[in-house]
Amino acid sequence: MRFINFINKLDKRWIYLVLALCIIIPFLFPIGFPMKTTAPVKSIYDFIEDSIPEGGVVLIGADYDPSTMAELHPMAKVIATHALSNNLRVLFVTLYPQGAGMAQDVIENVLREWNNSNPDNQKELGKDITLLAYVPGVSAVVLKMGEDIIETFNEDGYGNKLSDLEVMKEIKNYNDIDLMVELAGSAVVLTWLIYANGRYGLNVGIGTTAVSAAEYYSYLQSKQAIGMLGGLKGAAEYENLLSKKGVYWGRKDATVGMDAQSSAHIFFIILIVLGNIAYFVSKKQKGGR
Repeated sequence: MRFINFINKLDKRWIYLVLALCIIIPFLFPIGFPMKTTAPVKSIYDFIEDSIPEGGVVLIGADYDPSTMAELHPMAKVIATHALSNNLRVLFVTLYPQGAGMAQDVIENVLREWNNSNPDNQKELGKDITLLAYVPGVSAVVLKMGEDIIETFNEDGYGNKLSDLEVMKEIKNYNDIDLMVELAGSAVVLTWLIYANGRYGLNVGIGTTAVSAAEYYSYLQSKQAIGMLGGLKGAAEYENLLSKKGVYWGRKDATVGMDAQSSAHIFFIILIVLGNIAYFVSKKQKGGR
C-alpha cells in the first residue's frame, strides 16, 4: 500500500519539523484547549476567594530559580493577582538568594498589568505588595518569622524599613498571615509544612513542579496543606478560574504552555497509531513472518 510505504520511509526530519510547529504555533496563536479544574487547585482558589477578609495577608514563597521558572513563575503571578483583586496584601519571601530575582520580576509584572487594566484601583509597591529581604538560614528563618516577622528581616527587598511600610501594618507573626503558598521544586516545601504549619498552625498551600507533585498528596490528605498547584497544568487551571472571575488580563503563560504541550502530545499519539498500523500491515503483507 502506498500510504504504508510512505509511513515506513518517512524522513525523521519531517517529524521533527511538524513537532516544532506543534510547539511554536500555540505560543503565537493560543488554542485554549478545555481543561478540568482539579480539587487541590480549586481548594487554594476558594480559600483566597472566600476565607480571607479584605485587608488580609497572603504570603508567597518564591523558592525557585530559572530552571523551574516555566512552571512556577505563572503560579506566583496568578496567586498574587488573585490576592490583589480581593484587596488583600501580598508579601513575597524567599529562603534562597536566587528566589529574590524571581519574586521581583513577578511583582513588577503583576503591578504593571494590574495598574494598566485598573486605572481606578491602583496598587502600589510597599502599600499592597512587597518582597521581604533575603536572610540566610532556611528553617531558622521560618521559625523566627513565627515570633516576629519585622525583626527577622528588618527591610524589604528594595531596602525600605519594614516597620515604615503600610503593607506591614499590624503584621507581627504567623497569627497575622491568612495563607502561605510555597512555590518550589525542592524539599523546602517540607520546611514550611513542618515548622510553619506544624508548629504555628499557619495555613499552607503548595505550588510545585509536576515531577514533585506526587510527594505532597499525603500532606493534602492529612490536611497539613490546604491545596496544591502541580506543574504547568495546575497554574493553567488557576488562570482559567481567574479568567472566569474576570480579573486576569495578562498573557496566560501557563495556559499557552499547556496548549503547546497538549499539541505535542496529540502529535505523538498520532505517530504511535500510524506506526503501529504500518507495522501490522507490513507484517501481514509479509505473511506474518
